[in-house]
Amino acid sequence: QVQLVESGGGLVQPGGSLRLSCAASGSIFRIYAMAWYRQAPGKQRELVATFSNDDTRTYADSVKGRFTISRGGAKNTVSLQMNSLKPEDTAVYYCTADLQRDDGDLLQDYWGQGTQVTVAS
Repeated sequence: QVQLVESGGGLVQPGGSLRLSCAASGSIFRIYAMAWYRQAPGKQRELVATFSNDDTRTYADSVKGRFTISRGGAKNTVSLQMNSLKPEDTAVYYCTADLQRDDGDLLQDYWGQGTQVTVAS
């Protein structure tokens, strides 16, 4: 099967930095695009950043200039470098992937289990 496992969350003070990582494993033939979403309590899920198959990167306006998405050389990992963190960045962060399994099945928006990021003094 396929797994996406996020890591790197935690508690950080305002103005601090965190780096989230997500590793895909299992019966994967190819990963096309990866992205990070977040969801804060009582709020709608928000698309934070995307890294598409052609290496195009996009960001939510709320994180532009502060967050950077990158993918590993093997293309099965994605990271999110988060700088100048604000309390409003507090949320559960999820990694997603559009991928093709070894059996040929295409999976869109395959989700990880999430990692908590808390920005507080």
